[in-house]
Amino acid sequence: MRETARRGKLIHRPRRLRRTEALRALVRETHLSPTGFVAPMFVRPGRGVREPIASLPGVARLSADEAVREADALAALGVRAVLLFGVPDAKDAQATGAYADDGVVQQAVRLLRRRSPDLVIATDVCACGYTDHGHCGLLHGGELDNDATLDLLARIAASHAAAGADIVAPSAMMDGQVAAIREALDAAGFTGVAIMAYAAKHASAFYGPFRDAAASAPQFGDRRGYQMDPANGREALREVALDVAEGADIVMIKPALAYLDVIRAAREAVRLPVAAYWVSGEYAMLKAAAANGWLEERRAVLEVLTAIRRAGADIIITYAAADAARWLAGRDGPAV
Repeated sequence: MRETARRGKLIHRPRRLRRTEALRALVRETHLSPTGFVAPMFVRPGRGVREPIASLPGVARLSADEAVREADALAALGVRAVLLFGVPDAKDAQATGAYADDGVVQQAVRLLRRRSPDLVIATDVCACGYTDHGHCGLLHGGELDNDATLDLLARIAASHAAAGADIVAPSAMMDGQVAAIREALDAAGFTGVAIMAYAAKHASAFYGPFRDAAASAPQFGDRRGYQMDPANGREALREVALDVAEGADIVMIKPALAYLDVIRAAREAVRLPVAAYWVSGEYAMLKAAAANGWLEERRAVLEVLTAIRRAGADIIITYAAADAARWLAGRDGPAV
């Protein structure tokens, strides 16, 4: 018998506080709020463009004007933060489009900032979507050059800050990237721009739909030489500690659902806000199961988000931000 008994009668009955929804809500330990969600956005050139992404149901590549519409809809649901990824028309070996003043992300940031002054705008800082080889930095002799890439990442981050970004989020997993970006931002006068470090970004099998959406798959080899081995939890905490020491304002664990233990360990190890990215493959497989009637989408999405929050994430980056916000407000049906 699991309950403590006295004189043959139950003393402890945990089910007493589960009888009704009002009682369950009263004692609920973990709470979700749209204010803790960040919605990823894929921005591309053009006007009036909204390209659905087959592998990410409900998500589209957006031109800057459509990104503004999307941000307005999110704000109406209580989601006040976005994370921008650029999908440029042209690429080259030096990723010059990533830091161009008229780059796709820079243009989107400026328009969003003008139209939505209260929106929290975060930008992904990486080169994979802008290089013709698909790797996250500059190559030298066929190998990724860590230190040369630091200057590139710093230049990209500074260009995003100049456009009006609140947060820059380096995702290349280069050693020293946070320190290089912090130095560049401060030197350019952007001391108020925060860094959300992809501190523990694992070489995961769950990135496939994202690479489809951003057209960022490597043209040769893979990224296991710089992204983290999924088997290493202690190393993840070392990466987190290094980014904290280099000046990160927020540390991120990616993916989220398959790495709840790392989220919990990071939460216990640092005092900074911890973000978790519920990545494209984790999201897409749930959507596929729901489309086949194998899962109830609303319950499954909210359960996953609750698990990520319970593990210790203060911030959840999720493609389900709009739907989850609607459901938390008691509205039925998908947002898209």
